[in-house]
Amino acid sequence: MRILIADDHDLLRDVLRSYLEAESGFAVTTVADLPQALAAIAAGPAFDLVLLDYAMPGMNGFAGLETAIAAAAGTPVALMSGLAPAGVPEKVLACGAAGYLPKTLPARSVVNAIRFMAAGETYVPLDLARPTPAAAGSDNVLSPREREVLTGLCAGHANKEIARDLGLREPTIKLHVKLICRKLGARNRTHAAMIARERSLC
Repeated sequence: MRILIADDHDLLRDVLRSYLEAESGFAVTTVADLPQALAAIAAGPAFDLVLLDYAMPGMNGFAGLETAIAAAAGTPVALMSGLAPAGVPEKVLACGAAGYLPKTLPARSVVNAIRFMAAGETYVPLDLARPTPAAAGSDNVLSPREREVLTGLCAGHANKEIARDLGLREPTIKLHVKLICRKLGARNRTHAAMIARERSLC
């Protein structure tokens, strides 16, 4: 899995690269600003995920994110930041990004989120994911992949079984389960399955 990390903080870049490369299956390229990131994207081969720092040189806010998304031509692009002002995660997703990563996330959560987004999913930490009131309780709040995972929950399958059936990694399923519980207002996976049955979602 090829990951491009663009951040102007040397220490963060190096720590994140070291942590990812200690995991199996990661090849990491790092750069310090948006122009270098765009050059790396253009040089190829294609990355599985591009991770950009919100405040690094060349970004100019969301304009840099939109430029990178256009340049990546289908490759997931995500934003990371040390701060999360109100509304930023929503704006990031509205731009078409794969997700938003606060730099305060634990290292293990970062790795799981990166795998999640590289697999084509959208990631925002649960405490920042605020479904609109109009979406609450609506079938449309669940993505197609979340519906597939929910079907597995309703069948009483463990995360490992759902991961095998869908051809995904178990940490990815765990993230989906957390998001499903959040969106359905469920206390746990069993409660989510009960709500799904009541709403005829599975």
